[in-house]
Amino acid sequence: MRTYGDPCGVARALDRIGERWALLVVRELILGPKRFTDLRTGLPHVSPDVLAQRLRELAGAGVVQRRTLAPPAASQVYELTDWGRELEPVVLALGRWGSRAPFAPGGADLGVDAFVLALKTLFDPSAAESLDASYELRLGEHRFHARVAGGRLDIARGDADRPDATIETDPATLASVLWHGGRARDLTIDGDQSAVTRFLSLFPPARPAV
Repeated sequence: MRTYGDPCGVARALDRIGERWALLVVRELILGPKRFTDLRTGLPHVSPDVLAQRLRELAGAGVVQRRTLAPPAASQVYELTDWGRELEPVVLALGRWGSRAPFAPGGADLGVDAFVLALKTLFDPSAAESLDASYELRLGEHRFHARVAGGRLDIARGDADRPDATIETDPATLASVLWHGGRARDLTIDGDQSAVTRFLSLFPPARPAV
């Protein structure tokens, strides 16, 4: 393992997650385990060889582990270790900071997990005061249940149990509605319309740094 040879905690952290693509692999695993092919979908610009190398390095550093699912699936997945899961607030804080930077040229769309983490990154607790509601986000074939209560937003992969409202769309369309002047009528909404209106107001765009 390459090292900065610096005893500072920041340097020792970068020894483990500072290689190119490593922290994005962590990002892709924050919402739960994934197969190698799922990681490739979330990180379409990384080669299979580089992704495999980063997974080996992260496993060796104690950040990621590989597990075989119980039958009938019996497929291998990668997931964060307990120590790796402690990186979630770090990733969200970095995303909050990076959201103020200009967009890279090319206009690539956010991946599904990256988009959901962007919601957590930009969530405004002060705008959620008094709101207590649950939602199901149907983003293509992906399902997430979201709960807003006590000024907190919790999102996890999977169907919601009797949500107040469902929002069905794709990440690009929802991102357009939230941050780029898109129209809410482009979303397929079922349930409490007022709860959806409140939900869409909870994610103000980041103020540009420059």
